[in-house]
Amino acid sequence: YQEQVMQIAQVLSGYSLGEADLLRRAMGKKIKEEMAQQRNRFVEGAVANGVDKAQAGSIFDLVDKFAGYGFNKSHAAAYALVAYQTAYLKANHPVEFMAASMSFEMSNTDKLAMFCEEARRLGLAVLPPSVNRSNVDFAPEAGRIRYSLAALKNVGEGAVQSMIAERSAVGPYKSLADFAQRVDAKGLNKRALETFAAAGAFDEFEPNRAMLFANADTLLALAQRTAENRVAGQNDLFGSGGGGKTEAVGALQLRQTKAWPAMEQLAREQEAVGFFLSGHPLDEYKSVLDSMNAESWAGFSGRLNAGITTSILAGVVTAKRELTSAKGNRFAFAAFSDQTGQFESVVFSDVLTDAGEALEPGKAVLVHVEATKKNDEIKLKALLIQSLDKAAGNAQKGLTIRLDANALAREPNAIAKLRELLEPGGRGEVRLLVPLTGRGNEVEVKLKGRFHLSPAHTAKIEGLACVRGVENIWEPGSKLAA
Repeated sequence: YQEQVMQIAQVLSGYSLGEADLLRRAMGKKIKEEMAQQRNRFVEGAVANGVDKAQAGSIFDLVDKFAGYGFNKSHAAAYALVAYQTAYLKANHPVEFMAASMSFEMSNTDKLAMFCEEARRLGLAVLPPSVNRSNVDFAPEAGRIRYSLAALKNVGEGAVQSMIAERSAVGPYKSLADFAQRVDAKGLNKRALETFAAAGAFDEFEPNRAMLFANADTLLALAQRTAENRVAGQNDLFGSGGGGKTEAVGALQLRQTKAWPAMEQLAREQEAVGFFLSGHPLDEYKSVLDSMNAESWAGFSGRLNAGITTSILAGVVTAKRELTSAKGNRFAFAAFSDQTGQFESVVFSDVLTDAGEALEPGKAVLVHVEATKKNDEIKLKALLIQSLDKAAGNAQKGLTIRLDANALAREPNAIAKLRELLEPGGRGEVRLLVPLTGRGNEVEVKLKGRFHLSPAHTAKIEGLACVRGVENIWEPGSKLAA
């Protein structure tokens, strides 16, 4: 269509290519003032070429009218064909389709988060990154999608290509030390190794991500030392120094580090990946949220068409941007994440002040929202923001902690460490299930006093070596404040 408009203008009215392009742009953008000027130029040029003035004006009007719908119609046909092809691929080859879509948007974290959620909706598992199984792009793997190494933060594509080339030529990495002795040390740095650890790329060698994160410098030092020895033509003390054939046993001495609590591990993973991949911090609150009138973002957004405009949403703060209005009032745009997606809300001055530290990135909150929907765009206004830990603490009746007999025997002050994590003065009671040595049963001990409890406290307690398991006890039928 656009080429036809330019040809008509050139042949009929003597337009130059540059003038014809201006006409095309004016028609495409529907600029009335410029179109009026173009009409005069078109008619004058056509008359100069022997065309009747009235007929020239009629021709211009026809071209202008066609611009109002012809462009859309011509593109609609092409879009319809692409939509059909895309729908066919998604319906019949969902794993390959989603992997390709994620590879195309590899640099866009928001899009990747959306695709991961869509994959889960389709029942497709998104596997964590792995130095032995991931590639540069997202890849199908036994009916699932393997996360790309190159899509991680602080990791260069060149370094990933080098790692994969080594893996393809010699075989999978057998251990952390084997990995360090075989990769190209020039393409790695400490931040990249920390990212691999936090994202779970080394999980098959060592599930304690905190320990690997803390030992990134040790891993990098071994890689650099091996590379230097290889250049010098020497053998490292712990191996042959030959690409992929080193005996890495004992070559890597890691400093022992306590594993991260579940919520901290997810937060670290979110920093490395750009969003929550293997789980979500709100998973820790599932039992309490099930007993309250909070709902998911997907559930609420789906109900907007039925006229529901207010709700209480649970989410983790992922970003906050504070601004000042022309009148000098503070307000903010805050982004949140739950297991079903991402949402953003405007937070005006009074709500922002009341929220305080609760509205900081990484905090789990309850957001009372009011929504408006126009042209499929949903806008949220926060009416109240509460700390989810505090709200959960009000609904939590108690905590039952099952202790480990062997750990208690090894660490006499284990109970004292446990008491340090319990904050007195709250509403919850704490009961310990203490194993009786050699008897195969246990005795329940109720701690004196009441304590402040929440899923965050539970996560810290679960991280103690002397604890085998923790069970939250919720108030029956507890509800959040409206």
